[in-house]
Amino acid sequence: MSGLVYIISAPSGSGKSTLVNELRKDVRGLEFSISYTTRAPRGSEQNAREYYFVSREEFERMLARDEFLEHAEVFGNYYGTARRFLDDARRRGLDLLLDIDVQGAAQIKEKLPEAASIFILPPSREELTHRLRRRSEADAHVGQAVSEETIQRRLRTATKEIEKYPDYDYILVNDRLEQSIDALKAIVLSERAKHSGKPLSEEDKKLIRVVEECQREARERLQSILKSFDLAAAPSGD
Repeated sequence: MSGLVYIISAPSGSGKSTLVNELRKDVRGLEFSISYTTRAPRGSEQNAREYYFVSREEFERMLARDEFLEHAEVFGNYYGTARRFLDDARRRGLDLLLDIDVQGAAQIKEKLPEAASIFILPPSREELTHRLRRRSEADAHVGQAVSEETIQRRLRTATKEIEKYPDYDYILVNDRLEQSIDALKAIVLSERAKHSGKPLSEEDKKLIRVVEECQREARERLQSILKSFDLAAAPSGD
């Protein structure tokens, strides 16, 4: 079976882009949807590589033509996934990978409830703060450092986004990079195996066990992660 849709969401600074890039290198048959945005490029970002950078007017024209599968406004800028990416992926027999925020993910899940959704968690608020500041320092070399106020705003937004973790099918704590890459690959490949319509091979069963172990470990760490953001875990069964 082809045409599966994978949704990946995470707070800014969680390392999502690195994981997605590694996944795309290692797993064939994945079409990556490059989002449209009205924000300016950062650092070494290039048009049609990280995003399609368009004016607010052009984005709103696309909205009026119903060209987006989902869209959201974040920090005063629009972000959106063009509907054509899903159509193109299905026509070519490929699976579609969406790197989108929690607002967009909710829209996609409403339209495509069978989509597999994955939420990437930072190991703690302290570590997320460190990553955001380190990224700001790197951006400073190209004259695009962000203020402490902006970092604090992103941390507040991260807290609100993390509250949505129960809405996702999988959670992944991005602590150790190689382990996180392997876990993400296992989720994608096990979903393919379960939707293939074929009997599960021993390799398929091994992948599913890896995913189950990953989810068990993530949920064991969940309480301490949420506590660092002053959040409580969702009631059991939610």
